[in-house]
Amino acid sequence: MSENARTRWQARYEKSRVREVDFTTLSGLELEPAYGTDDSEWPGEFPFTRGLYPTGYRGRSWTIRQLAGFGNAQQTNERYRMILGRGGGGLSVAFDMPTLMGRDSDDPKALGEVGHCGVAIDSAADMEVLFDGIDLGDVTTSMTISGPAVPVFCMMIVAAERAGVDTGKLNGTLQTDIFKEYIAQKEWIFGPEPHLKLIGDLMEYCAESIPAYKPLSVSGYHIREAGSTAAQELAFTLADGFGYVELGLSRGLDVDVFAPGLSFFFDAHVDFFEEIAKFRAARRIWARWMRDVYGAKTDKAQWLRFHTQTAGVSLTAQQPYNNVVRTGIEALSAVLGGTNSLHTNALDETLALPSEQAAEIALRTQQVIMEETGVVNVADPLGGSWYVEALTDRIEAEANAIFDKVLAMGGSTLTSDQPERIAEAVARGEAPITQGLLRGIEEGWFMSEIAEAAFQYQVSLEKREKRIVGVNCHTESVTHDLEILRVSHEVEVEQVRVLAARRQARDDAAVKEALDRMVAAALADENTIEPMLDAVRAEATLGEICDALRAEWGEYREPARF
Repeated sequence: MSENARTRWQARYEKSRVREVDFTTLSGLELEPAYGTDDSEWPGEFPFTRGLYPTGYRGRSWTIRQLAGFGNAQQTNERYRMILGRGGGGLSVAFDMPTLMGRDSDDPKALGEVGHCGVAIDSAADMEVLFDGIDLGDVTTSMTISGPAVPVFCMMIVAAERAGVDTGKLNGTLQTDIFKEYIAQKEWIFGPEPHLKLIGDLMEYCAESIPAYKPLSVSGYHIREAGSTAAQELAFTLADGFGYVELGLSRGLDVDVFAPGLSFFFDAHVDFFEEIAKFRAARRIWARWMRDVYGAKTDKAQWLRFHTQTAGVSLTAQQPYNNVVRTGIEALSAVLGGTNSLHTNALDETLALPSEQAAEIALRTQQVIMEETGVVNVADPLGGSWYVEALTDRIEAEANAIFDKVLAMGGSTLTSDQPERIAEAVARGEAPITQGLLRGIEEGWFMSEIAEAAFQYQVSLEKREKRIVGVNCHTESVTHDLEILRVSHEVEVEQVRVLAARRQARDDAAVKEALDRMVAAALADENTIEPMLDAVRAEATLGEICDALRAEWGEYREPARF
């Protein structure tokens, strides 16, 4: 008698670790860990539509990872300690605009921007302060930065070294996703090829030296925040991910070794069921492409692990307390979609960086969902729903149609329903998705698609076909203005003073020698990570590292389009 899907799942479930907590309903009813038919797909089975693990959240709940960063490293460190002390499970670092653009705090272009949209980081010394008293070997840390991600990563490594942490055991994620910068967020430094060279270097280094660390978090969040539809967010993001897989293969890396180091970052918007379907479709599409196109043989290399952030773009300045409700609904969709970690936005983020009170409410939102609602009791509780399953199929079909357009832009006649032929092209050393991505970026195709979607949505709001409470309907309110967090100008003054003192105290000759070695490695097409680490150890600043590479690679300027 052949083994059915339910029996296979049951065998895997019984071999899995399950947390020792109560998994009954509020009324005390006993629940199965998952539900389905003998022949339906079950959690933990390819293509992982219903989740990566047979236990769902019974085995491990999602990581509560709150994004925070403002002012200087000391102020942000205090916020991190608050988050961890009140039940947060991981950290996510938000950087200020000069840092995101690879500029030092005393750069003329940084004037007035230091510490305002995130924390200012100029050197490894700032990283030491940022994580003072926080064990980097024990806490997973995500850093949301792409253009200068590699030197910022090196600063974190050096800070961990100085704290006595075994850097080979570090765990966390680095965003690094440069494709989405050209597509949506616009925070790049160099042209695509130099950035991809640095990303390839990082993938090699992490695969060899820090196997648990994820050097790439492929981001759909910023694509959605720019105005894309759910299907566009999904397709553009996964296409970017395929591009990084092709980059790893071009470096001669083993897909089963480097692919588990790729993670994803999605937006949880306010259309509850559409978001759940998007997350389920994402796992399915990724698993099939990884197995059938890129040759991944292990489950871990086929898994799409993702972090979710609730939709900042859905927050409103009008009646801001409504944002707590929006965030709760969005967070619940991420959980029911099987997210691996989650950040919940604060109610005041449409006006400023979160106040401590608003940050606590955002944290408690996740904890209420986790501890009180029972959503951790059953894996993929909406699996089998006619609506959710149909919507999952629909979003997958829309994503596949977009993949076909990306392939065509790269000059390929292949389509997404021909995985064997795409695999043959990859085996010949071709990069069909990457070529389409680069052409689409060059021609502004992604940007125009997002702009059209954003325009259509705005038209629907103006016509009141779509409604936002407090904005175009139910506008009467008794709510009052919020007290918001304001970053003092003194933060910038002090950061610049400290930076000057550090430069004065270091060995400038050692810095110059290390930077020269780093540039030489870049020009010789050697791996740049070790010489960059040496520059950071000598206390080279972020701006100095990026400027040394700018001098050789230039800066990217987006072509004007009308």
